[in-house]
Amino acid sequence: MAEKQHGSHPHRHARGCEHRAIAHEGHVDYLHDGHLHHVEHEHVIECLLKEDAAHPAACTPQHACGEHQAQHAHGSGCGHEAVPHAGHTDYWVGGHLHHPHGNHCDNHGSVKSA
Repeated sequence: MAEKQHGSHPHRHARGCEHRAIAHEGHVDYLHDGHLHHVEHEHVIECLLKEDAAHPAACTPQHACGEHQAQHAHGSGCGHEAVPHAGHTDYWVGGHLHHPHGNHCDNHGSVKSA
């Protein structure tokens, strides 16, 4: 994990806080306003999901998700949490990552809640 310390961050992430906790590389991270935060002692590290076999960044036009309507548009305020992944933004939808791509959503793998 490439470490980038997050600037001023008064919120204390912990189990039970209002942010979704996900399992990531052997630890727990928190989704917060389009960022993936890892608490390390007294500071917060910016993380991202890297592209790998579990989280591909491939085009999957055949993906048929039953979690939202086909015409749903992912973006700010769409109701799905933004997740930084391999240099782009995906959206948490029913435990997997959606990446908006033209007229469909790509499936970029599963992510487990912690």
